[in-house]
Amino acid sequence: MAADMTELAPRATARIHPHDQEEPAPAGPAPRVVHESGDIDLAAAEAAAGQFLTALGISTSSESLRGTPGRMARAYAELFSPRPFDLTTFPNDEGYDELVLARRIPVRSVSEHHLLPFVGTAHVGYLPGGRILGLSKLARVVEHFACRPQVQERLTKQVADWLQTHLEPKGVGVVIEAEHSCMTLRGVQATGSSTMTSTLLGLLRSDARSRAEFLALTGAAS
Repeated sequence: MAADMTELAPRATARIHPHDQEEPAPAGPAPRVVHESGDIDLAAAEAAAGQFLTALGISTSSESLRGTPGRMARAYAELFSPRPFDLTTFPNDEGYDELVLARRIPVRSVSEHHLLPFVGTAHVGYLPGGRILGLSKLARVVEHFACRPQVQERLTKQVADWLQTHLEPKGVGVVIEAEHSCMTLRGVQATGSSTMTSTLLGLLRSDARSRAEFLALTGAAS
């Protein structure tokens, strides 16, 4: 799997006592989070897509299908290219210690087993420590790990582990519910079925009350 180039956010300078003379140093810019992958060769991908369709007995000579290999190549390139983002965090000056939860974050990914899409929603929450995260970044982290060939179980754990490492909260919880095309469009053809996965870390795993609150708010406990 391609490596993720992520730098830790600069730590906030400790609060200075009023009688001290030194002023805290300003925080540096938020680090840029990017996903490093190999170079994309759209021309080669388009040629391979054309060969793939031909091998399945689908001619691309008609006007409506002539551009399909190129569209396939560009579509998969987009699905496998997460947008970079800035890891924006802020000091938790008020000492907020209750759950922060973003619900129904859209998830779109591609199964690494069949290269068919799976789509759904993610619920991502954490119990803050010394810093809080810009709310939109929770959705960015989900996209960051979803835009690659995936399995839902790994995706769920990657999002939780990444937040635990880079935000250092007291607890992290991630629940993903998704419908997989490899189940609904082929094979068993279980139309309408969905798969739910969860990862709980820190207090959201060890503290029964916090765990129950998170699961209830996400609907996973119902």
